[in-house]
Amino acid sequence: MAVPKRKMSRSNTRSRRANWKATPVATAACPQCSALKQPHMACPSCGSYAGRHYSSAERSEHQG
Repeated sequence: MAVPKRKMSRSNTRSRRANWKATPVATAACPQCSALKQPHMACPSCGSYAGRHYSSAERSEHQG
């Protein structure tokens, strides 16, 4: 296993970690209700995906 021979400086460490950014979640419009949803997932507002209705995917008031 490779082990560093010298201590890495703060600037090198911080410049390396500068690329650890979070990417924003992609959203698409639901073809049924036009609400925003994640692609390849059932719509949380109407519960439809690929022309089918999934009642377990619908968001209720107590789920938040």
